[in-house]
Amino acid sequence: MNLAHIKSIIMVVPMVMLFSCENPIAEVQEIARVDTLPDVSAFNIEYLRTSNAQKQVVLRSRQMDRYTERANSYSEFPRGFEITFYDSLGNKSSFIKADYGIDYKNKGRLEARNNVIVRNLQTKEQLNTENLIWDRNKKIIYTNSFVKITSPDKVIFGDSMWATEDFSKRRIHRIKNSYFDVEEDTAN
Repeated sequence: MNLAHIKSIIMVVPMVMLFSCENPIAEVQEIARVDTLPDVSAFNIEYLRTSNAQKQVVLRSRQMDRYTERANSYSEFPRGFEITFYDSLGNKSSFIKADYGIDYKNKGRLEARNNVIVRNLQTKEQLNTENLIWDRNKKIIYTNSFVKITSPDKVIFGDSMWATEDFSKRRIHRIKNSYFDVEEDTAN
């Protein structure tokens, strides 16, 4: 090999390497963009809200990411959450848990997804679904996903649901394959 070939190889190899590689810096910049990162992340959290030294709400989550630098600030619970509610006597009254959640503080709306369970401990009713929206301003919960509502005397399945947040009024759409205890009329 002569000196001209060696110089050509020395020039070509870096050029090939330079132009054959993707630009990972652009990818890194996209991933690390400020608007995609949470402003605050917390792990294994427990948030307690009280009124006059009485528990009202306890929120637990393995991870909470808060995004506050936007017009619509929100908290995301990518590893799930559980919220327990207490009555005026300090007794547990209900809870909601899910494998994922996002709480839009300014909108007053919580979206729960994946393995959502809502339980009213006073009436012993439980709602199971995959998606649920709780509108705190309107005091309603609703879903357009399949629902199963279990109570001591019945099981109701439906394609969607709307209810007041205390579950005292509700509409279940397209009820199917449900089970009810029916009392017989013994007067006749």
